[in-house]
Amino acid sequence: MVRPRLCRRVRFRPGVTYFKPAGRKMIELEESVISVDEFEAVRLRDLEGLEQEQAAKKMGISRPTFQRLLTCARKKIAEALVNGKAIKIEGGTYKMVVPRGRGLGRGMGRGLGRSARMFAVKFV
Repeated sequence: MVRPRLCRRVRFRPGVTYFKPAGRKMIELEESVISVDEFEAVRLRDLEGLEQEQAAKKMGISRPTFQRLLTCARKKIAEALVNGKAIKIEGGTYKMVVPRGRGLGRGMGRGLGRSARMFAVKFV
Protein backbone atom coordinates (compact mmCIF):
# COMPACT_ATOMS: atom_id res chain seq x y z
CA MET A 1 0.00 0.00 0.00
CA VAL A 2 1.35 3.41 -0.97
CA ARG A 3 1.79 6.00 1.74
CA PRO A 4 -0.45 9.07 1.21
CA ARG A 5 1.31 12.28 0.15
CA LEU A 6 1.78 14.96 2.73
CA CYS A 7 0.56 18.44 1.85
CA ARG A 8 3.36 20.74 0.71
CA ARG A 9 3.35 24.37 1.81
CA VAL A 10 2.91 26.88 -1.01
CA ARG A 11 3.19 30.65 -0.50
CA PHE A 12 2.43 31.85 -4.02
CA ARG A 13 -0.61 31.16 -6.13
CA PRO A 14 0.18 31.69 -9.81
CA GLY A 15 -1.93 34.43 -11.41
CA VAL A 16 -1.49 32.90 -14.86
CA THR A 17 -1.93 29.15 -15.13
CA TYR A 18 -1.69 28.54 -18.87
CA PHE A 19 1.09 29.27 -21.35
CA LYS A 20 1.01 28.38 -25.02
CA PRO A 21 3.30 28.83 -27.99
CA ALA A 22 2.47 31.86 -30.16
CA GLY A 23 0.98 31.17 -33.55
CA ARG A 24 -0.50 27.79 -32.64
CA LYS A 25 -4.20 27.09 -32.18
CA MET A 26 -5.29 25.71 -28.82
CA ILE A 27 -6.95 22.74 -30.46
CA GLU A 28 -3.63 21.70 -32.03
CA LEU A 29 -1.64 21.75 -28.79
CA GLU A 30 -0.66 19.00 -26.42
CA GLU A 31 -0.32 20.04 -22.77
CA SER A 32 2.38 19.57 -20.21
CA VAL A 33 0.75 19.78 -16.75
CA ILE A 34 2.80 21.08 -13.83
CA SER A 35 1.35 20.78 -10.34
CA VAL A 36 1.21 23.82 -8.06
CA ASP A 37 3.79 22.29 -5.70
CA GLU A 38 6.17 21.65 -8.62
CA PHE A 39 5.65 25.26 -9.70
CA GLU A 40 6.47 26.44 -6.16
CA ALA A 41 9.70 24.40 -6.18
CA VAL A 42 10.81 26.07 -9.42
CA ARG A 43 9.83 29.49 -8.08
CA LEU A 44 11.78 29.09 -4.85
CA ARG A 45 14.93 27.63 -6.42
CA ASP A 46 15.18 29.39 -9.77
CA LEU A 47 13.42 32.72 -9.20
CA GLU A 48 14.05 33.36 -5.50
CA GLY A 49 17.52 31.75 -5.67
CA LEU A 50 17.13 29.76 -2.45
CA GLU A 51 19.32 26.75 -1.78
CA GLN A 52 17.48 23.44 -1.91
CA GLU A 53 17.68 22.95 1.86
CA GLN A 54 16.11 26.37 2.53
CA ALA A 55 13.43 25.92 -0.12
CA ALA A 56 12.54 22.44 1.14
CA LYS A 57 12.18 23.82 4.67
CA LYS A 58 9.82 26.55 3.42
CA MET A 59 7.69 23.92 1.70
CA GLY A 60 7.73 21.60 4.72
CA ILE A 61 9.31 18.68 2.83
CA SER A 62 12.64 16.86 2.79
CA ARG A 63 15.48 17.95 0.52
CA PRO A 64 15.29 14.75 -1.60
CA THR A 65 11.54 15.30 -2.09
CA PHE A 66 12.23 18.90 -3.10
CA GLN A 67 14.84 17.66 -5.60
CA ARG A 68 12.33 15.24 -7.13
CA LEU A 69 9.71 18.01 -7.48
CA LEU A 70 12.23 20.36 -9.06
CA THR A 71 13.58 17.74 -11.49
CA CYS A 72 10.09 16.69 -12.57
CA ALA A 73 8.94 20.31 -13.10
CA ARG A 74 12.06 21.27 -15.05
CA LYS A 75 11.68 18.20 -17.28
CA LYS A 76 8.06 19.08 -18.05
CA ILE A 77 8.98 22.71 -18.81
CA ALA A 78 11.87 21.68 -21.07
CA GLU A 79 9.68 19.16 -22.90
CA ALA A 80 7.02 21.80 -23.49
CA LEU A 81 9.54 24.33 -24.81
CA VAL A 82 11.35 21.87 -27.08
CA ASN A 83 8.24 20.15 -28.44
CA GLY A 84 5.95 23.21 -28.65
CA LYS A 85 3.48 22.08 -25.99
CA ALA A 86 1.31 24.28 -23.80
CA ILE A 87 2.14 24.47 -20.08
CA LYS A 88 -0.76 24.19 -17.65
CA ILE A 89 -0.35 24.73 -13.90
CA GLU A 90 -2.92 22.85 -11.83
CA GLY A 91 -3.42 20.20 -9.20
CA GLY A 92 -1.15 18.70 -6.60
CA THR A 93 -1.46 18.24 -2.87
CA TYR A 94 -0.59 21.45 -1.08
CA LYS A 95 -1.51 23.99 1.59
CA MET A 96 -1.62 27.67 0.80
CA VAL A 97 0.31 29.48 3.52
CA VAL A 98 -0.20 33.17 4.21
CA PRO A 99 3.24 34.73 4.76
CA ARG A 100 3.92 35.91 8.29
CA GLY A 101 5.41 39.24 9.14
CA ARG A 102 4.99 42.86 8.30
CA GLY A 103 2.16 44.36 6.39
CA LEU A 104 -0.58 42.16 7.80
CA GLY A 105 -1.96 44.81 10.13
CA ARG A 106 -1.38 42.88 13.35
CA GLY A 107 1.65 44.82 14.55
CA MET A 108 5.15 43.70 15.50
CA GLY A 109 5.24 40.98 12.84
CA ARG A 110 3.05 38.54 14.73
CA GLY A 111 0.92 37.83 11.66
CA LEU A 112 -2.31 35.89 11.69
CA GLY A 113 -3.28 33.09 14.04
CA ARG A 114 -2.45 29.51 13.06
CA SER A 115 -5.96 28.70 11.88
CA ALA A 116 -5.98 31.70 9.53
CA ARG A 117 -2.47 31.05 8.14
CA MET A 118 -3.16 27.77 6.36
CA PHE A 119 -5.91 26.20 4.42
CA ALA A 120 -5.53 22.90 2.63
CA VAL A 121 -6.21 22.38 -1.04
CA LYS A 122 -6.13 18.93 -2.59
CA PHE A 123 -6.54 18.29 -6.30
CA VAL A 124 -6.12 15.07 -8.15
